[in-house]
Amino acid sequence: MQPRFCAWPSCTIWYAAFGRILGCLALLAASAAYPAAVSAQPTDSVLEDPALRQTAKEGLDLLYDMQFDEAAARFDSISRQVDDHPIGPFLSALTLWWEILMDLSDTQHDEAFYAAMGRVIARCDARLAANEGDFDAMFFKGMALGFRGRLRSNRRDWIRAAADGKRAMDYVLAVARADTTDHDFVLGPGLYNYYAALIPERYPFVRPITAFLPKGDRDLGLAQIGRTATQGYFMQTEAIYFLLQIYYLYENDYRQSVRYATLLRTRHPGNSFFHALEGRIYARWAAWNRSDTVFASILEHYRQGASGYTAPVAEQALYFLARGRMVARDYPVALSYLLSLEALSARSDEDTYFKVMGRLQQGMAYDRLGQRTRAVERYAQVLDMKAWGSSHTQAQRFMTRPYGSRE
Repeated sequence: MQPRFCAWPSCTIWYAAFGRILGCLALLAASAAYPAAVSAQPTDSVLEDPALRQTAKEGLDLLYDMQFDEAAARFDSISRQVDDHPIGPFLSALTLWWEILMDLSDTQHDEAFYAAMGRVIARCDARLAANEGDFDAMFFKGMALGFRGRLRSNRRDWIRAAADGKRAMDYVLAVARADTTDHDFVLGPGLYNYYAALIPERYPFVRPITAFLPKGDRDLGLAQIGRTATQGYFMQTEAIYFLLQIYYLYENDYRQSVRYATLLRTRHPGNSFFHALEGRIYARWAAWNRSDTVFASILEHYRQGASGYTAPVAEQALYFLARGRMVARDYPVALSYLLSLEALSARSDEDTYFKVMGRLQQGMAYDRLGQRTRAVERYAQVLDMKAWGSSHTQAQRFMTRPYGSRE
């Protein structure tokens, strides 16, 4: 029997906490209302067609390498081959997904992405109406709901993110039950096992709700995700990326974080998103020499106009290069990076994370250079900007007592 979710509105807290994490992960959520008795079979699936599999894999690899036009050409050929199938609009939506990832502060592609995933879901629903055990319909509907939930989570739309995740997971689990030999299909159960065990530990106040859900198993989850990462076909890169996130954000394991970042960089050296993640891992664990090397390379790629190395990626590079110089107490060079960051971020009126934190770091650098008036000006500007993390708290503290002064 499938577990039931609590009724609205008592699930509000659950949606906010559980949805924030699960809704942002493709293929993950809690069990929904799809009948457990349905037995999908992967027979007659387009995913079993060798030629289509190869074309799709080529397109995905090109997409991960930021070769968007070449990837779109592969995806278009698939759409023409199966013009009424959900795989066409799904693959097209993935191109939009990566354009969104290049600058999460830019929402101009959101509606097109939601519309594309809506077309996927509509085609899946039509197939499910004719055959409730349609394997491809279940697979692509779960995927579409999962990716849509990820974007909604990024947009802090927790309620709808969790709702998408809630609907997605049962399809994912049904597909995994139907074909236990496919290494791609264990990714969804693996993610569920890991996060269903993690979330009650991290958020104790949701334990009364999680008590009604299947128990998770962190070790089993990691093993299942690892199986996809090493043996998967379509989802191998996604699985490696999830393992990187897990070890970076939750397991606090520097060695494993670096391991999976290196795997991603080796497989997709042209991917600026993975490139920046590698640098951020080094920065988090204060490996500043390695961080400086990575972000200097990113900045050079941006200046050369390399595909995928956009202004937001360059902003990250400038910020972390400045952080490295601040740690080394090389405040003039740190300030030069921060001023370049300010000039680059001025292209948009939005108070992005790096714009705000860069302004705060400017104040800190000016304080250490003995230019108190300029420092206070920067802190005041931060207080007039959007709050990110502890930006306002730090700005208020440094306005009272200069950064670096003895308590």
